[in-house]
Amino acid sequence: MIRVWKRSRQYNEECSHVSLRGKEASFRLVAMSQTGEKFERAVAIMARLRAPGGCPWDREQTFDSIKPYTVEETYEVLEAIDNRDWDELTGELGDLLLQVLFYAQMAKEEGTFSIDDVLDRLSNKLVNRHPHVFGDVQAETSAEVLRNWEAIKAIEKKKRRADGGQKTDEKARESVLGGVSPAMPALIEGHKLSEKAAATGFDWPNVEGLFDKLAEETGELREELKRFPAPGPRPLVRGVAGSGRQDISPELHERLEEEVGDLFFVLVNVARYLGLDSESALKKTNRKFKRRFQWMEQRLQESGRKPEQASMEDLESLWQQAKVQEKA
Repeated sequence: MIRVWKRSRQYNEECSHVSLRGKEASFRLVAMSQTGEKFERAVAIMARLRAPGGCPWDREQTFDSIKPYTVEETYEVLEAIDNRDWDELTGELGDLLLQVLFYAQMAKEEGTFSIDDVLDRLSNKLVNRHPHVFGDVQAETSAEVLRNWEAIKAIEKKKRRADGGQKTDEKARESVLGGVSPAMPALIEGHKLSEKAAATGFDWPNVEGLFDKLAEETGELREELKRFPAPGPRPLVRGVAGSGRQDISPELHERLEEEVGDLFFVLVNVARYLGLDSESALKKTNRKFKRRFQWMEQRLQESGRKPEQASMEDLESLWQQAKVQEKA
């Protein structure tokens, strides 16, 4: 898939080749065997692209303009992992690292922090939060490691508050949920929130309790649907996006949205309880649906038809065939 970021990356490379030939280049781009030297090379390239006489596109970017690419590159890393495409993953991890270098370079230019500060903070965190490796604390299981991790995080937060370095709302600082960013995708945020709450003991005693809760939330949604105008919810008119949608009151819309959200949250907790990643699970289901639907489209195309020209019975039959074909 050709994207603006990929095009700009190619442009960056072309710009870097031109600018690095100039007499102002103070470093040589040669094959380096040491990891540290290779990292320094990447940092130096990023600095050169942002410097006067560097690449116009890179020089125009801001923290806010780069944010969408950071999200995109993160998902492409996850897709490469799901596909077990290690060659692709190598490139995508490089793209993700580029985001870090970009932010750090812009921050250095503003005088707020540098890549050195990022690396120092990361290294110190890894050492401080693994006292069972770098100290004399005992932790034989993953559960013990996580308990130590959370305890150390709490101490660090307390110290930052004392130093005046914490800028969030006082109630958010005190809450065990305060560290969960609302900027996360909703499924990941729900998983993190329930995981944090569960760590305090606020959790279901067994998975059956979750299924009971799922039935309860389903019942509440069905109760709200009784208020839906006659003849009740109906599918959209085929082939016309948005047509056939019934008008409902803002109050009912809000209630339905709330109840559907409750269903999602319970399902996220089911995934968490089973040790699954709900975001990854839904992504895989999305891809499965896409594969099967495209298989249906191909079969219909062979007979000179499109999905909107087929009957529901034909579509259902093809869907079942797609499932059998995929399993085979």
